Amino acid sequence: MEKKREKLFSDFAPVSRQQWLDKITIDLKGGDFNKKLVWRTDEGFNVQPFYLREDVENFPAESALPGKYPFVRGNKVNKNDWHVRQNVACGDPAETNAKLKDLLLRGVDSFGLSIPRDNATQDYLEVLLKDIPLEKTELNLRTCLKKIAGLAKALVSLFDKIGADKKKVFGSIEFDPIGKMLQKGKDVSARMETGKELVQILKDCPQFTCFNVTSLELKNAGAFCYQESGYALSWGVEYLNLLTDAGVSPTEAARRIRFSMGVGANYFMEIAKFRAFRMLWAKVLHEYGVAEDECYTYIMATTTEYNKTLFDSYVNLLRTQTEAMSSALAGVESMVVTAFDAPYEDPTDFSERIARNQQLMLKEENHFSKIVDVAAGSYYVEELTRSLAGEAWKLFLATEQAGGFLSEVKAGKVQRDINDTNAQRHIKVAQRREFVLGSNQFPNFNEKSDGKTPLNGCCGKCSEGETELPKLDNTRLASEFETLRQQTEQAKKRPIAFMLTIGDLKWRQARAQFSCNFLGCAGYEVKDNLGFKTVEEGIEAALKADADIVVLCSSDDEYVKYSVPAFKALAGRAIFIVAGNPSCIDELKAAGIEFFIHVRVNQLDTLKELNAKLGIK
Repeated sequence: MEKKREKLFSDFAPVSRQQWLDKITIDLKGGDFNKKLVWRTDEGFNVQPFYLREDVENFPAESALPGKYPFVRGNKVNKNDWHVRQNVACGDPAETNAKLKDLLLRGVDSFGLSIPRDNATQDYLEVLLKDIPLEKTELNLRTCLKKIAGLAKALVSLFDKIGADKKKVFGSIEFDPIGKMLQKGKDVSARMETGKELVQILKDCPQFTCFNVTSLELKNAGAFCYQESGYALSWGVEYLNLLTDAGVSPTEAARRIRFSMGVGANYFMEIAKFRAFRMLWAKVLHEYGVAEDECYTYIMATTTEYNKTLFDSYVNLLRTQTEAMSSALAGVESMVVTAFDAPYEDPTDFSERIARNQQLMLKEENHFSKIVDVAAGSYYVEELTRSLAGEAWKLFLATEQAGGFLSEVKAGKVQRDINDTNAQRHIKVAQRREFVLGSNQFPNFNEKSDGKTPLNGCCGKCSEGETELPKLDNTRLASEFETLRQQTEQAKKRPIAFMLTIGDLKWRQARAQFSCNFLGCAGYEVKDNLGFKTVEEGIEAALKADADIVVLCSSDDEYVKYSVPAFKALAGRAIFIVAGNPSCIDELKAAGIEFFIHVRVNQLDTLKELNAKLGIK
């Protein structure tokens, strides 16, 4: 068999990079290689169309093993299992306890428990956690920053009372004052000292972390992968320094920190992000003197809300599924799949069940939990990992040189950086250079919002009276299109956009389809047509259909012939639009034609202007 293998491989001569490039040059027929095939990422580096072994030969992952330093291939060795986590807002303790027991039967083995600030007591926890197998279930508890130490004491006291093995219980007290500063815009840095107390309270619970680097907040505000990773490193170092300065050993301090990271839609990039981050955090810990086998990273991944939508919300299931796949293949320790209805309501039993089952399907049906680091050996993913690590490390070093993460947050630098990224991405969505399916591209023409409104959370009491700071803008990518569409829904009459299709068949059909999608994103009723013989016939049909907008759809060459006669025939009885950017556009504008829609216009601004013309506010 071995000889056959050797013969098989010997039949295929190696192909050099130059041979690939020569072949590509021929296929491009004179096209620019860099413009046609090189992907200019938002992460600060370019991606080539192909990679060879020589590109990754000097990358640490080439010689690293799973479970070994620098942990680029993950902490796991024999299998890729992860905790299926569900976040639960705790109310009545008995009712919530019943829900937790039910969730355990449905595949959940990790809980994120949000404890009301007035219920951070042992008595409350005793009812809440009654008959929950604490040594087999990951518990992650959070509450108001002012009450967090009391919650930790209550939990440890409960462990003592019921006889739980404190060396076997595992989970976290989710203490993250810097995250609160970013989220709420309040300076609560004075409460960071509580973290030292938490370490002492949990000293007999070695598998409980108490510092949570919630870089998910950055992801939910639109951060790119290198930004989330670079800032998360500096964020983690801030907590590491706090503990080591207080006399906690670097190894013990490292064990008390975990990372709650977001995961977005850029499938391979997100896989690379988690792999790169583990390697970088291991490098940081090693510099602090932590032994190599202790330099591992606990990552809890949550599918971001940033790209989720209120309209066509079932598409959110497709988004969260690919995001969950990225997380699983990258070897995270636990995962939360955001319910598809999270943007506009407290998740229902149905949406929570679907979110759980998305993870269970990956585990039980797709066997993602069976093989460690599936992406290893892919030259493409390895190169993404290396490149992302480089950009994240640059940002980390720059943040540290500027005074550290906390200092940069207090100065508003981190918030401005992420908010600038968010603003740039919103502009791209407005210009359709970044697609949000169902919002700025391929809308569901007949869908109504049915009273859906975006949700907001957090009582804010933990930061009352604190100094004001800039905060992260977590406005979702689709939000402005959703607002526009809801304004249209509230109009007395739903606007009708009529496609006056005429002339060249292929061009009129293509432009009618483009225009229907373009205008449908504002919630207009769109009416396509097979074609008209004359513009007069088309205008007559449009007026008969009670059209508010008439879109002329033809070829660039024919717009010289059809545009002005159609505009004059309409005589201001509806808004007139030309679908395209013809060479005669200046002449058409001189004739009084105001609106042109094509791939280069700002879709959002155009739709807002049309709504204003229609009297919709």
